[in-house]
Amino acid sequence: MARMKRNANGSGCIRLRADGRWEGIYSIPAIDGAGKYVRKSVYGKTQEEVRKKLTQITGEIDEGTYVAPSKMKLSEWIDLWLEIYAKPAVKPKTHIAYESVCNNHIKPMIGHIPLKSITTTAIQLFYNKLLEKGNLSCKTIKNIHAILHKALEQAFLAGEIKQNPASRCTLPKSMRHKIEPLDDESIASFLSAIRGHRFENVYYLTLFTGLRKGEVLGLSWDCVDFENNMILINKQLLNYPHSEVSYDLSTTKSGKERYVPVASSVMTMLRKQKIWQEECAKKAGSGWNNEWNLVFTDEIGRHLCHETVYRNFKRIMKSIGMDGVRFHDLRHTYAVASLESGDDIKTIQDNLGHATASFTLDVYGHVNKQMKMKSAQNMQNFIDRVS
Repeated sequence: MARMKRNANGSGCIRLRADGRWEGIYSIPAIDGAGKYVRKSVYGKTQEEVRKKLTQITGEIDEGTYVAPSKMKLSEWIDLWLEIYAKPAVKPKTHIAYESVCNNHIKPMIGHIPLKSITTTAIQLFYNKLLEKGNLSCKTIKNIHAILHKALEQAFLAGEIKQNPASRCTLPKSMRHKIEPLDDESIASFLSAIRGHRFENVYYLTLFTGLRKGEVLGLSWDCVDFENNMILINKQLLNYPHSEVSYDLSTTKSGKERYVPVASSVMTMLRKQKIWQEECAKKAGSGWNNEWNLVFTDEIGRHLCHETVYRNFKRIMKSIGMDGVRFHDLRHTYAVASLESGDDIKTIQDNLGHATASFTLDVYGHVNKQMKMKSAQNMQNFIDRVS
């Protein structure tokens, strides 16, 4: 007959099972809160091992920090988190990005681990393996970490785990992508290369306003103020490749709208764009379909595709020997040109739609420093003249 011994604090008991293992029995309140209790067990090879486990568990029950063991795997929790926590809280495209990261990286490598057993070390080894493969940047690994951390933090808040093991991981240090704006000569070559191209006006607006690609493609005519040379940026055209709705308008990256002052030559270009579009509408007749009143469309009013605009840009840059230039570098070119023209950091921050001026200064601080050094040299030249 199995021996049973009452635990010292009376909150559980320990017995020797017929199979030779020691079992510690304890009780926790039932989930329905009806005053009933549910019996749970822990096991070990020795009585002392089980006693330690039982003491820890009963202490957690008394402190209110106890989390009941769960057989749920990490992959199962991630699916649950994506559907009931993440989906209602983020933009559709963000949710799609979360799913992609979870399905392509997290679940295949560590999804089999029970949720309650996931450790900081296991997560750290996961990040290390991703880095060793060499096909993911440090920034991408940090993005993967951010998503996994969110999922595990929600598991902690929901009482599924005792703590978030991802909080104590060491992430790889990433180098900020070097800002390589186009110089005056390169800008001239670029403008010459895009002349007459079907996306000339798209690239022209991007270069001289610093808008993001989605903001340019999502710009509508009601947001163009020809009288005051201003455009309102209050949305962006987003691509949802794995959704029933492949393209849709969404809020800006920051979720805020902003007014951007526009040079007169850019406004002249927009007037020409409007005339061209009106002519296309007449030719298309009933086939014209510009449902979002977009500034940039094809010949029958349909929105432009991100990938098509990007591929054409890369072909143009390759044709003039600058195939290393990214589309985003047009935005950097605008920012640096604004700095060199004398605009202050706060103004540039507002125009670019950055959340803070400190971020703008962090990204373009080296340019600002070079300008300050040039200012000091100008003063020295002045001193030399008057001395």
